[in-house]
Amino acid sequence: MTKPSLPELLHAAVTAVGGTERPGQVTMAEAVAEAIDDGTHLLVQAGTGTGKSLGYLVPALAHGEPVVVATATLALQRQLVERDLPRTVEALHPLLRRRPEFAMLKGRSNYLCLHRLHEGMPQDEEDGLFDQFEAAAPSSKLGQDLLRLRDWSQETESGDRDDLTPGVSDRAWAQVSVSSRECLGASKCAYGAECFAEMARERAKLAEVVVTNHALLAIDAIEGAPVLPQHEVLIVDEAHELVSRVTGVATGELTPGQVDRAVRRAAKLVDEKAADRLQTAAEGFERLMELALPGRLEEIPEDLGYVLMALRDAARAVISALGTTRDRSVQDEDAVRKQALASVETVHDVAERITNGSEWDVVWYERHDRFGASLRVAPLKVSGLLREKLFADRSVILASATLKLGGDFNGVGGSLGLAPEGTEGEDLPKWKGIDVGSPFDYPKQGILYVAKHLARPARDGDRADMLDELTELVRAAGGRTLGLFSSMRAAQSAAEELRTRIPEFPILLQGEETLGELIKNFAADPKTSLFGTLSLWQGVDVPGPSCQLVVMDKIPFPRPDDPLMSARQKSVEDEGGNGFMAVAATHAALLMAQGAGRLVRASGDRGVVAVLDPRLATARYGSYLKASLPAFWYTTDRHQVRKSLAAIDAAAKAEGA
Repeated sequence: MTKPSLPELLHAAVTAVGGTERPGQVTMAEAVAEAIDDGTHLLVQAGTGTGKSLGYLVPALAHGEPVVVATATLALQRQLVERDLPRTVEALHPLLRRRPEFAMLKGRSNYLCLHRLHEGMPQDEEDGLFDQFEAAAPSSKLGQDLLRLRDWSQETESGDRDDLTPGVSDRAWAQVSVSSRECLGASKCAYGAECFAEMARERAKLAEVVVTNHALLAIDAIEGAPVLPQHEVLIVDEAHELVSRVTGVATGELTPGQVDRAVRRAAKLVDEKAADRLQTAAEGFERLMELALPGRLEEIPEDLGYVLMALRDAARAVISALGTTRDRSVQDEDAVRKQALASVETVHDVAERITNGSEWDVVWYERHDRFGASLRVAPLKVSGLLREKLFADRSVILASATLKLGGDFNGVGGSLGLAPEGTEGEDLPKWKGIDVGSPFDYPKQGILYVAKHLARPARDGDRADMLDELTELVRAAGGRTLGLFSSMRAAQSAAEELRTRIPEFPILLQGEETLGELIKNFAADPKTSLFGTLSLWQGVDVPGPSCQLVVMDKIPFPRPDDPLMSARQKSVEDEGGNGFMAVAATHAALLMAQGAGRLVRASGDRGVVAVLDPRLATARYGSYLKASLPAFWYTTDRHQVRKSLAAIDAAAKAEGA
């Protein structure tokens, strides 16, 4: 029997999921197959509606080698495992003459820990463990969540937090889960044979396709100890998110509360001298943090250096002592010891990292209204790490609707550690970028409107003219507005103001309800608008007449006082580059492209993306940002845009929406 062709396989898969074949999807599948066959790397931009997941799944399954797919969002993980993969495997089975297995794998803390559930969790203040179910009042929200988790543990096959609906609070989940550092290990744990996390790992070892998340991919790259099974092909979907997720995993933090917890957990397990030494160091750290002012520490101040060295050395002594002392009077000593060790090791590692003072790290103080001060350390760049760890020994496919910024792939490629496209060199990963377009007719379906007449936004300044403009636009659109704001404060003040000015058009505000609930209510009522910040710029998928106006209050540059972004910008400038374009403008372009992508989600969608920041029309970098957005029809005419919105609203009402 002849080997089935890629178009045949793609046709079978698209038919199975009830989709429509798109030219861009075929182009993408062929480019993915070629990269896998050649052992090279591919950056592929595929617009909304292309059928991106089948564009990479079909060639990967046809190749027949183990493949890891890493995604950023839970929604896409679910779509792959619950819809796309089962149907695709079923459709390809007769053609491939095999049925590839697939599995989901996440970090350990995403799975219910049976040891924690049945034996209780180590208590900070006293010996041994306590029963969290008895400690929480059954009538409290926490108590109800815990009881539901206990019932769920009897019926779940996966133990995966994301399979529990409705979900529970982070606080409740923390009582029944462990980090990889806190885990006793399957061989030492009484529940090792039934462990959900271990079962997920075993399933992943046997699967041809493993679906995971960016965070686990980052841990796999950074920590050196492999957590993902061996694979020939790595597919990173939502690849525009990868750098920030890897940075997040590589960021260390110390807070007085966290250090105090480590002291309490270790105190009962080590001799008094070691415990007192750690306690004294913790008190010194806490005193210093009370005076900490937010901002970057270009050099470590002398007093902080002393405090961190004292913490590091005291933590190291406690770690040694924890390894040698035993106390049989402590209930379930191994679990208590493991949690104490995990806490103290984290304090030691972060204190040591900052004390060592790598030129590749950025250190800063942060102050939070609710949680107080923290000391943080993050890598200046992750590009070197990604080049070394990500692109070695496998073919990597990076896919997203937004990878091409300002007209090429080199901005995103550079952040991932790739040299400019076409650069030859022995140690340089070989890659190419391809834009397979979108099935949507952007110039006919959407308008990009820039409010050129508004005053340039000043930092934290009063923007009365912007609120007037926003009110007029929402009124003209008949509601139907997704408001994307550069800060929570801006979103709140706009929501408060418009609720007073146009009460006939309800405004939902991020934070007043769960995100899922807000999006559901926004989609259900066309007169309603939804205002919010970061997660709305990329997490909202509402096709149809409920979202016909997407408003951005201003270009979402990083805050000038963001220590990590400003350090990255300065680093580029020190090397002779344009720091603003490489860091701030790239960051803004990525978010704007994602935000603008919320408007057209289906072939019948019509609407306006309104940017209430004149700099998009007047500044030199405006053309770079515009080139990163979908090719909407462009205008700065405020009267024209109101007429267009009113016409779109009237058409939607005529169709009953």
